[in-house]
Amino acid sequence: MFENIIKYNSILLFSVIFLFSPARGNEPIEPIPRHVEYDTEKAELGKVLFLDAGLSSDGTVSCHSCHDFDHGGADPRPVSIGVHGKEGNVNSPTVFNSYFNFRQFWNGRARNLKEQVNGPIHNPVEMDMLSEDIEKYLRSSDFYIEAFQKIYHRSPRYEDMIDAIVEFEKALFTPDGRFDRYLRGETELTMEEAKGYRLFKIFGCITCHNGVNVGGNSFQKFGLIIPFPWKEGVPDRYDVTGDPKDKNVFKVPTLRNIELTAPYFHDGSAKTLREAVKKMAYHNLGFELNEEEMDAIEAFLKTLTGKRPAIIREDD
Repeated sequence: MFENIIKYNSILLFSVIFLFSPARGNEPIEPIPRHVEYDTEKAELGKVLFLDAGLSSDGTVSCHSCHDFDHGGADPRPVSIGVHGKEGNVNSPTVFNSYFNFRQFWNGRARNLKEQVNGPIHNPVEMDMLSEDIEKYLRSSDFYIEAFQKIYHRSPRYEDMIDAIVEFEKALFTPDGRFDRYLRGETELTMEEAKGYRLFKIFGCITCHNGVNVGGNSFQKFGLIIPFPWKEGVPDRYDVTGDPKDKNVFKVPTLRNIELTAPYFHDGSAKTLREAVKKMAYHNLGFELNEEEMDAIEAFLKTLTGKRPAIIREDD
């Protein structure tokens, strides 16, 4: 009974907002740009580095190990596995479109991509490398010596390696999803997809999932209405601030390419997109969706799948 009251009050509130909002001209979601400025030579070097497991202490883990291009730039495992088989404590979020996030990592501890790239390399559970060991490795390679000399006009340095990987990550944007093309007036949504988008707005999902990345621009509590169990050691905002109010508060994840990035949530506990939609409605909106509503919202979310980034498309 209480859940139904919350649900229909939400519908009433957001229906009013929806009815008085201009159609398509002032949508809360923005299209992924078709072009992002980046240095092509640096990005191509960054791609090689991104794929190089030699940047880890045991030679088994690359950036790509936890950000798989064939899984939407995310990790298909609930938690990532680092050097020497060490198990992490969080599901690796997608690196696709990460350039558009206002902070990096689930708890937002990195202010930009440079800080984000720097983290896993030194983390003892992930790649476990020292800067000097990386420079030694790079300087043992004729390929890297020549590439860094050509681009940076000096022998390989750690900070230049970070710069190249960041430039590559900037290039990992996924434009021209069906919803982007809809926003540009180039195509129409199916009735099911359009219904899903209306419900997405009416139920209030759009409150957190908006902007160019359909998320990635704010922090929110997971379990805002109906609490979600908190686990010690989880990399949430509490891990950064020490403020108890920040337990289970995370950067709102992007929904771009969401159909490709299962499993979902910081702990990888939702195995399917449908399960994720159902749990989010329950814990953060306070009510349960019926089957038709879940069908429609899931159909809409699948329109957020964009083109594979051009810089890796040639590898297909």
